[in-house]
Amino acid sequence: MIGRLTGTLTDNDAGVLLLDVGGVGYEVEVSAGVLQGLPRVGEELTIHTHFVVREDAQLLYGFVSKAERELFRACIKISGVGPKLGLALISSLDLQAMSSAVRNNDVSLLTKVPGVGKKTAERLLVELKNRLEDLSASSGVALNVVSVTGADGVASPSVAVEAEDALVALGYRAPEANRAVAMALQNTGDAEASAEELVRLALRGFAKAGGA
Repeated sequence: MIGRLTGTLTDNDAGVLLLDVGGVGYEVEVSAGVLQGLPRVGEELTIHTHFVVREDAQLLYGFVSKAERELFRACIKISGVGPKLGLALISSLDLQAMSSAVRNNDVSLLTKVPGVGKKTAERLLVELKNRLEDLSASSGVALNVVSVTGADGVASPSVAVEAEDALVALGYRAPEANRAVAMALQNTGDAEASAEELVRLALRGFAKAGGA
């Protein structure tokens, strides 16, 4: 099993990297998380990997962190989800966003991922429930983004999801929208906050981050 590679980035062909490790070139298909922080060609890169052996090929997939790799592994254990679709899922939805979808049974969020139909999304929601709890414990990432109702003193999931959808419609990626709404929920302290208010707070957060 090849679990991690550290080497010199020599090529990037549409998300398939060529990494020179001690004179051996490894082709690795990587997640969006890796691509976002990719160094220039000729610089060193470390990625966590998952090795797939098939009858017709041996394939390496690369991830920005162990948590991202474990989320990928949790997805591909589900019937009907292969490595290509698993990579698309974790490139579109990080651990927090995936947890939010699972806790809120948000089929619509998962079906926004290319290649995920309604039946696959429903199967993912059911089978990921327990696995995400285990993944949270191993990764140290809290999964309590928008999982409680207004009756408990926090904005309801439907309001939070509505706010996330509005941010996505404005051009933000789903993981960015999820994190921004989660932060807005923490900052507002208003159990009856509307989706519009959460969007305003999220946009303020984006503006502050952009000006930092």
